[in-house]
Amino acid sequence: MELHYTQAAFEQLSELPAKTRERIAAKVDFYAAQTDPLEFAQPLSGYAGYRFRVGDFRIIFEIVADKIVIVAITKRDKAYRDL
Repeated sequence: MELHYTQAAFEQLSELPAKTRERIAAKVDFYAAQTDPLEFAQPLSGYAGYRFRVGDFRIIFEIVADKIVIVAITKRDKAYRDL
């Protein structure tokens, strides 16, 4: 699947340390390359989206027209507050 980042998600990713940023980007690329990336995702309750887990980070995303749109990249303790 094609992968897109919202402006907010891109800014959140760019604020992280380089090593963390690389780890998250590699894992998201891996998920997007799979035949069924939702196999690795958990649906969010109360929000029409999904999440990937990468260590202590949660990658919140939506599927839009066969594209993965990354909406937010945040630590686990803050991931669901603003949805």
